[in-house]
Amino acid sequence: MEGSCQMEIPKVALGSQGLEVSRIGFGCAGLSGIYNDPLSHEAGCSIIKEAFSKGVTFFDTSDFYGENHDNEIMIGKALKQLPRAKVQLATKFGVTTSKDGQVEVKGTPEYVRQCCEASLGRLDLDYIDLYYQHRVDVSVPIEDTMGELKKLVEEGKIRHIGLSEANADTIRRAHAVHPITAVQVEYSLWTRDIEEDIIPLCRELGIGIVAYSPVGRGFFGGKGIVESLPKDSLLAIFPRFTKENLEKNKKIYGRLADLAAKYNCSPPQLALAWLLHQEDKIVPIPGTTKVKNLHSNIGSLALKLSGEDLKEISDAVSAHEVAGDRDPDILKRYSREYSSTPSQS
Repeated sequence: MEGSCQMEIPKVALGSQGLEVSRIGFGCAGLSGIYNDPLSHEAGCSIIKEAFSKGVTFFDTSDFYGENHDNEIMIGKALKQLPRAKVQLATKFGVTTSKDGQVEVKGTPEYVRQCCEASLGRLDLDYIDLYYQHRVDVSVPIEDTMGELKKLVEEGKIRHIGLSEANADTIRRAHAVHPITAVQVEYSLWTRDIEEDIIPLCRELGIGIVAYSPVGRGFFGGKGIVESLPKDSLLAIFPRFTKENLEKNKKIYGRLADLAAKYNCSPPQLALAWLLHQEDKIVPIPGTTKVKNLHSNIGSLALKLSGEDLKEISDAVSAHEVAGDRDPDILKRYSREYSSTPSQS
Protein backbone atom coordinates (compact mmCIF):
# COMPACT_ATOMS: atom_id res chain seq x y z
CA MET A 1 0.00 0.00 0.00
CA GLU A 2 2.99 2.33 0.41
CA GLY A 3 2.61 5.49 -1.67
CA SER A 4 -0.89 4.52 -2.85
CA CYS A 5 -3.53 7.23 -3.25
CA GLN A 6 -5.94 5.71 -5.77
CA MET A 7 -9.09 6.21 -3.73
CA GLU A 8 -11.90 8.67 -3.26
CA ILE A 9 -11.50 10.87 -0.20
CA PRO A 10 -14.78 11.01 1.73
CA LYS A 11 -16.27 14.22 3.12
CA VAL A 12 -17.07 14.50 6.83
CA ALA A 13 -18.83 17.03 9.04
CA LEU A 14 -16.29 19.06 11.01
CA GLY A 15 -18.25 19.79 14.14
CA SER A 16 -21.99 20.38 14.18
CA GLN A 17 -22.20 23.85 12.63
CA GLY A 18 -22.53 22.76 9.00
CA LEU A 19 -18.92 22.77 7.81
CA GLU A 20 -18.07 19.75 5.65
CA VAL A 21 -14.44 19.01 4.77
CA SER A 22 -12.34 16.28 3.20
CA ARG A 23 -11.55 13.44 5.64
CA ILE A 24 -7.90 14.45 5.50
CA GLY A 25 -6.74 18.03 5.05
CA PHE A 26 -3.50 19.74 4.13
CA GLY A 27 -1.38 21.88 6.44
CA CYS A 28 0.23 24.60 4.35
CA ALA A 29 2.78 26.03 6.81
CA GLY A 30 5.70 23.94 5.58
CA LEU A 31 5.36 25.29 2.06
CA SER A 32 6.79 28.56 3.37
CA GLY A 33 9.68 26.92 5.17
CA ILE A 34 9.26 25.98 8.82
CA TYR A 35 11.05 22.63 8.86
CA ASN A 36 12.52 22.71 5.34
CA ASP A 37 13.52 25.32 2.79
CA PRO A 38 10.54 27.36 1.53
CA LEU A 39 9.07 26.55 -1.86
CA SER A 40 8.56 29.06 -4.61
CA HIS A 41 4.97 30.15 -5.05
CA GLU A 42 4.83 28.20 -8.29
CA ALA A 43 5.97 24.99 -6.59
CA GLY A 44 3.71 25.54 -3.60
CA CYS A 45 0.69 26.14 -5.81
CA SER A 46 1.52 22.96 -7.71
CA ILE A 47 1.42 20.90 -4.48
CA ILE A 48 -1.91 22.44 -3.48
CA LYS A 49 -3.44 21.78 -6.90
CA GLU A 50 -2.20 18.18 -6.80
CA ALA A 51 -3.77 17.70 -3.37
CA PHE A 52 -7.07 19.10 -4.64
CA SER A 53 -6.96 16.86 -7.70
CA LYS A 54 -6.73 13.84 -5.38
CA GLY A 55 -9.72 14.96 -3.31
CA VAL A 56 -8.22 17.10 -0.55
CA THR A 57 -10.42 20.19 -0.19
CA PHE A 58 -9.51 21.42 3.32
CA PHE A 59 -6.44 23.70 3.43
CA ASP A 60 -4.97 25.29 6.55
CA THR A 61 -2.81 28.43 6.69
CA SER A 62 -2.16 31.41 9.00
CA ASP A 63 -1.17 35.04 8.79
CA PHE A 64 1.93 34.03 10.80
CA TYR A 65 3.31 31.49 8.33
CA GLY A 66 6.17 32.64 6.13
CA GLU A 67 8.04 35.91 6.02
CA ASN A 68 5.73 38.87 5.38
CA HIS A 69 2.63 36.63 5.40
CA ASP A 70 4.08 34.65 2.49
CA ASN A 71 1.92 31.57 3.07
CA GLU A 72 -1.42 33.34 2.77
CA ILE A 73 -0.25 35.08 -0.39
CA MET A 74 0.82 31.74 -1.88
CA ILE A 75 -2.46 30.05 -0.92
CA GLY A 76 -4.42 32.93 -2.41
CA LYS A 77 -2.65 32.37 -5.73
CA ALA A 78 -3.41 28.65 -5.62
CA LEU A 79 -7.08 29.22 -4.85
CA LYS A 80 -7.41 31.34 -7.99
CA GLN A 81 -6.74 28.12 -9.92
CA LEU A 82 -9.35 26.07 -8.03
CA PRO A 83 -13.16 26.21 -7.79
CA ARG A 84 -13.67 28.34 -4.67
CA ALA A 85 -17.00 26.78 -3.70
CA LYS A 86 -15.36 23.34 -3.42
CA VAL A 87 -12.51 24.47 -1.15
CA GLN A 88 -12.66 24.90 2.62
CA LEU A 89 -10.01 27.44 3.59
CA ALA A 90 -8.89 27.90 7.19
CA THR A 91 -6.59 30.65 8.34
CA LYS A 92 -5.65 32.12 11.71
CA PHE A 93 -4.87 35.34 13.56
CA GLY A 94 -3.41 36.14 16.95
CA VAL A 95 0.33 35.45 16.75
CA THR A 96 2.65 38.24 15.71
CA THR A 97 6.27 39.33 16.01
CA SER A 98 7.20 42.50 17.89
CA LYS A 99 9.72 45.07 16.67
CA ASP A 100 12.46 43.39 18.71
CA GLY A 101 11.68 40.00 17.19
CA GLN A 102 9.75 38.50 20.10
CA VAL A 103 6.67 36.37 19.47
CA GLU A 104 3.52 37.96 20.87
CA VAL A 105 -0.10 36.87 21.17
CA LYS A 106 -2.87 39.42 20.62
CA GLY A 107 -6.62 38.97 20.90
CA THR A 108 -8.17 42.41 21.25
CA PRO A 109 -11.35 43.03 19.23
CA GLU A 110 -9.59 45.71 17.17
CA TYR A 111 -6.77 43.33 16.30
CA VAL A 112 -9.20 40.54 15.38
CA ARG A 113 -10.90 42.74 12.80
CA GLN A 114 -7.62 44.19 11.50
CA CYS A 115 -6.19 40.70 10.95
CA CYS A 116 -9.31 39.32 9.31
CA GLU A 117 -9.53 42.12 6.78
CA ALA A 118 -5.80 41.88 6.05
CA SER A 119 -6.05 38.11 5.49
CA LEU A 120 -9.03 38.54 3.17
CA GLY A 121 -6.93 41.00 1.17
CA ARG A 122 -3.87 38.76 0.93
CA LEU A 123 -5.96 35.72 0.05
CA ASP A 124 -8.10 37.83 -2.30
CA LEU A 125 -11.26 36.21 -0.94
CA ASP A 126 -14.71 37.46 -0.01
CA TYR A 127 -14.95 35.16 3.00
CA ILE A 128 -12.92 32.71 5.09
CA ASP A 129 -14.51 29.32 5.73
CA LEU A 130 -12.91 28.73 9.14
CA TYR A 131 -11.15 31.47 11.09
CA TYR A 132 -9.11 30.44 14.13
CA GLN A 133 -7.64 32.33 17.01
CA HIS A 134 -4.12 30.91 16.55
CA ARG A 135 -3.19 31.20 20.21
CA VAL A 136 -5.24 32.54 23.12
CA ASP A 137 -4.32 35.94 24.52
CA VAL A 138 -4.80 35.38 28.27
CA SER A 139 -4.69 39.15 28.88
CA VAL A 140 -7.96 39.61 26.98
CA PRO A 141 -11.22 37.94 28.10
CA ILE A 142 -12.10 35.29 25.54
CA GLU A 143 -15.61 36.73 25.53
CA ASP A 144 -14.25 39.99 24.07
CA THR A 145 -12.32 38.19 21.32
CA MET A 146 -15.30 35.99 20.49
CA GLY A 147 -17.62 38.97 20.41
CA GLU A 148 -15.71 40.45 17.50
CA LEU A 149 -15.47 37.10 15.73
CA LYS A 150 -19.24 36.77 16.08
CA LYS A 151 -19.65 40.15 14.36
CA LEU A 152 -17.43 38.99 11.50
CA VAL A 153 -19.68 35.93 11.06
CA GLU A 154 -22.75 38.17 11.00
CA GLU A 155 -21.08 40.35 8.36
CA GLY A 156 -20.30 37.30 6.20
CA LYS A 157 -16.53 37.79 6.34
CA ILE A 158 -16.03 34.46 8.07
CA ARG A 159 -18.35 31.46 8.12
CA HIS A 160 -17.07 29.44 11.06
CA ILE A 161 -15.03 30.17 14.18
CA GLY A 162 -12.19 28.04 15.53
CA LEU A 163 -9.73 28.06 18.41
CA SER A 164 -6.19 26.69 18.33
CA GLU A 165 -4.35 25.36 21.40
CA ALA A 166 -7.05 26.55 23.81
CA ASN A 167 -7.72 24.81 27.11
CA ALA A 168 -11.05 23.29 28.11
CA ASP A 169 -12.27 26.23 30.19
CA THR A 170 -11.57 28.70 27.37
CA ILE A 171 -13.31 26.49 24.82
CA ARG A 172 -16.44 26.25 26.96
CA ARG A 173 -16.54 30.01 27.63
CA ALA A 174 -15.95 30.85 23.96
CA HIS A 175 -18.64 28.42 22.82
CA ALA A 176 -21.16 30.19 25.09
CA VAL A 177 -20.64 33.43 23.11
CA HIS A 178 -20.89 31.83 19.65
CA PRO A 179 -20.72 28.16 18.61
CA ILE A 180 -17.17 26.98 17.96
CA THR A 181 -16.94 24.81 14.86
CA ALA A 182 -13.46 23.35 15.41
CA VAL A 183 -10.56 23.27 17.83
CA GLN A 184 -7.09 22.79 16.36
CA VAL A 185 -4.59 20.96 18.55
CA GLU A 186 -1.45 18.92 18.20
CA TYR A 187 -2.53 15.29 18.25
CA SER A 188 -0.61 12.22 17.19
CA LEU A 189 0.66 8.91 18.51
CA TRP A 190 3.23 10.70 20.65
CA THR A 191 1.07 13.65 21.79
CA ARG A 192 -2.18 12.43 23.30
CA ASP A 193 -2.92 14.66 26.29
CA ILE A 194 -6.10 16.01 24.63
CA GLU A 195 -7.71 12.63 25.23
CA GLU A 196 -8.17 13.54 28.90
CA ASP A 197 -10.30 16.67 28.62
CA ILE A 198 -10.34 18.31 25.16
CA ILE A 199 -11.80 15.38 23.19
CA PRO A 200 -14.60 14.67 25.72
CA LEU A 201 -15.50 18.38 25.86
CA CYS A 202 -15.55 18.76 22.08
CA ARG A 203 -17.70 15.65 21.80
CA GLU A 204 -20.11 17.12 24.37
CA LEU A 205 -20.37 20.49 22.60
CA GLY A 206 -20.39 19.19 19.02
CA ILE A 207 -17.02 20.73 18.16
CA GLY A 208 -14.76 19.15 15.57
CA ILE A 209 -11.06 18.55 16.17
CA VAL A 210 -8.36 19.38 13.63
CA ALA A 211 -5.12 17.55 14.39
CA TYR A 212 -1.94 19.34 13.37
CA SER A 213 1.47 17.64 13.31
CA PRO A 214 -0.30 14.25 13.02
CA VAL A 215 2.94 12.50 12.07
CA GLY A 216 4.93 14.09 14.88
CA ARG A 217 6.46 16.97 12.89
CA GLY A 218 7.86 14.40 10.51
CA PHE A 219 9.23 12.09 13.23
CA PHE A 220 7.08 9.17 12.08
CA GLY A 221 8.31 9.83 8.57
CA GLY A 222 11.88 9.31 9.78
CA LYS A 223 12.99 12.91 10.37
CA GLY A 224 16.17 12.79 12.39
CA ILE A 225 16.31 9.00 12.15
CA VAL A 226 16.39 7.62 8.61
CA GLU A 227 17.14 11.09 7.27
CA SER A 228 19.02 13.92 8.96
CA LEU A 229 17.32 17.13 9.96
CA PRO A 230 17.52 19.81 7.28
CA LYS A 231 20.09 22.53 7.90
CA ASP A 232 18.64 25.40 9.98
CA SER A 233 15.42 23.44 10.54
CA LEU A 234 13.26 24.72 13.38
CA LEU A 235 12.99 21.10 14.51
CA ALA A 236 16.44 21.41 16.04
CA ILE A 237 15.00 23.42 18.95
CA PHE A 238 12.18 20.95 19.68
CA PRO A 239 13.14 18.83 22.72
CA ARG A 240 12.04 15.53 21.20
CA PHE A 241 14.52 16.04 18.35
CA THR A 242 17.51 16.98 20.52
CA LYS A 243 20.34 14.47 20.70
CA GLU A 244 19.67 12.62 23.98
CA ASN A 245 15.90 12.53 23.55
CA LEU A 246 16.12 11.57 19.90
CA GLU A 247 18.28 8.58 20.78
CA LYS A 248 15.59 7.39 23.19
CA ASN A 249 12.77 8.12 20.75
CA LYS A 250 14.46 6.10 18.00
CA LYS A 251 13.25 2.97 19.81
CA ILE A 252 9.65 4.17 19.43
CA TYR A 253 10.16 4.80 15.74
CA GLY A 254 11.67 1.35 15.36
CA ARG A 255 8.64 -0.34 16.91
CA LEU A 256 6.27 1.62 14.65
CA ALA A 257 8.38 0.79 11.59
CA ASP A 258 8.18 -2.92 12.47
CA LEU A 259 4.39 -2.69 12.74
CA ALA A 260 4.17 -0.76 9.47
CA ALA A 261 5.95 -3.62 7.74
CA LYS A 262 3.42 -6.01 9.25
CA TYR A 263 0.54 -3.92 7.88
CA ASN A 264 2.25 -3.42 4.51
CA CYS A 265 2.38 0.35 4.78
CA SER A 266 4.85 3.08 5.70
CA PRO A 267 5.31 4.36 9.28
CA PRO A 268 3.64 7.75 8.57
CA GLN A 269 0.72 5.95 6.94
CA LEU A 270 0.26 3.82 10.05
CA ALA A 271 0.50 6.89 12.32
CA LEU A 272 -2.16 8.68 10.24
CA ALA A 273 -4.39 5.61 10.02
CA TRP A 274 -4.29 5.26 13.81
CA LEU A 275 -5.46 8.86 14.17
CA LEU A 276 -8.12 8.54 11.46
CA HIS A 277 -9.61 5.60 13.35
CA GLN A 278 -10.06 7.54 16.60
CA GLU A 279 -13.34 9.13 15.50
CA ASP A 280 -14.82 10.86 12.46
CA LYS A 281 -14.83 14.30 14.05
CA ILE A 282 -11.01 14.36 14.14
CA VAL A 283 -9.52 15.59 10.87
CA PRO A 284 -5.71 15.47 10.47
CA ILE A 285 -3.90 18.08 8.38
CA PRO A 286 -0.49 16.63 7.48
CA GLY A 287 1.68 18.89 5.39
CA THR A 288 4.51 18.16 2.99
CA THR A 289 6.58 19.74 0.22
CA LYS A 290 6.83 16.47 -1.74
CA VAL A 291 4.21 14.97 -4.03
CA LYS A 292 5.21 11.40 -3.09
CA ASN A 293 4.58 12.16 0.59
CA LEU A 294 1.24 13.76 -0.29
CA HIS A 295 0.19 10.59 -2.10
CA SER A 296 1.42 8.46 0.80
CA ASN A 297 -0.58 10.50 3.33
CA ILE A 298 -3.74 10.14 1.27
CA GLY A 299 -3.06 6.42 1.00
CA SER A 300 -3.44 6.10 4.78
CA LEU A 301 -7.20 6.38 4.29
CA ALA A 302 -7.25 2.93 2.69
CA LEU A 303 -5.79 1.20 5.76
CA LYS A 304 -8.47 -0.50 7.87
CA LEU A 305 -7.61 -1.21 11.50
CA SER A 306 -9.48 -3.27 14.10
CA GLY A 307 -9.75 -2.44 17.77
CA GLU A 308 -6.97 -4.93 18.46
CA ASP A 309 -4.80 -3.31 15.79
CA LEU A 310 -5.31 0.12 17.35
CA LYS A 311 -4.33 -1.16 20.77
CA GLU A 312 -1.22 -2.81 19.35
CA ILE A 313 -0.17 0.47 17.73
CA SER A 314 -0.98 2.53 20.85
CA ASP A 315 1.06 0.16 23.01
CA ALA A 316 4.00 0.26 20.60
CA VAL A 317 4.15 4.06 20.73
CA SER A 318 3.20 4.76 24.32
CA ALA A 319 2.99 8.52 24.83
CA HIS A 320 4.37 8.05 28.35
CA GLU A 321 7.63 6.70 26.93
CA VAL A 322 8.27 9.72 24.71
CA ALA A 323 11.41 11.61 25.72
CA GLY A 324 11.16 15.40 25.77
CA ASP A 325 8.44 18.01 25.97
CA ARG A 326 6.43 18.59 22.82
CA ASP A 327 7.39 22.28 22.63
CA PRO A 328 10.64 24.17 23.31
CA ASP A 329 10.60 26.60 26.22
CA ILE A 330 10.25 29.59 23.90
CA LEU A 331 6.86 28.29 22.68
CA LYS A 332 5.46 26.69 25.83
CA ARG A 333 3.61 29.72 27.11
CA TYR A 334 1.67 29.93 23.85
CA SER A 335 0.51 26.32 23.69
CA ARG A 336 -2.70 25.06 25.28
CA GLU A 337 -2.54 28.11 27.58
CA TYR A 338 0.28 26.77 29.66
CA SER A 339 -0.48 29.26 32.42
CA SER A 340 -3.31 26.92 33.41
CA THR A 341 -2.54 23.64 31.62
CA PRO A 342 0.87 21.95 32.01
CA SER A 343 2.73 20.47 29.07
CA GLN A 344 2.81 16.75 28.49
CA SER A 345 6.36 15.60 29.09
